[in-house]
Amino acid sequence: MLAVIFVCHGNICRSPMAESVFYHLVKEAGLENQIRVDSAAAHTDELGNPPYYRTQEVLKSKKIPLVPHKARLLTAKDGEVYDYIIGMDDYNVRDILRIVGDRQAEKVHRLLDFTAAPRPIADPWYTRDFETTFQEILGGSKALLAHITAKKSQ
Repeated sequence: MLAVIFVCHGNICRSPMAESVFYHLVKEAGLENQIRVDSAAAHTDELGNPPYYRTQEVLKSKKIPLVPHKARLLTAKDGEVYDYIIGMDDYNVRDILRIVGDRQAEKVHRLLDFTAAPRPIADPWYTRDFETTFQEILGGSKALLAHITAKKSQ
């Protein structure tokens, strides 16, 4: 089974949103028995907390089920377990590599690197713009799933 993990700073805004959106797309494609989806934090700020209420609100408004979730910390072992380790911005990528090690670098990407417009996804904790974050995560998730399915069919 292919394994994908999304990582952001605290695992309460972007990464659980990405986990929920990506899992929703995976399930719609009938691939839930082939692709495992998870999320984690790069820092300990929010460990054990549920997704931020604004993350929950935007997912509910889009009719995307929130996966059961409590913030957890990315571990070195995750670097061995997951095939794709997806950060939201350059700081996340730096933190991911610090945690999993450089030998896992080929697995580490920013989510929007799979799109035609690679760039970081701003943290809505600071921007307060959860709608833009959702739209970017949706676009990145669709592109990531297309990348994975194309690679699987080769």
